[in-house]
Amino acid sequence: MQFDSLSSFVAMGGYGLYVWLSFGVSFLVMAVLVGSARVERRRLLKSITQHQQRQARIQKARQHTKPAQE
Repeated sequence: MQFDSLSSFVAMGGYGLYVWLSFGVSFLVMAVLVGSARVERRRLLKSITQHQQRQARIQKARQHTKPAQE
């Protein structure tokens, strides 16, 4: 389909509002999904790091509290 001008392209034969609104909503939803995935990834990596550090501290404490075997 060819359009005579930019305004007729934007109008899309009277359906421009619906077409561009659906593009906008789709883009917004995808942007929210990408953003929430990034936030969740950072939160998960922070949680894993904290868990590993906690496990290392526990292991170190256990080694220091073991009685010396003779």
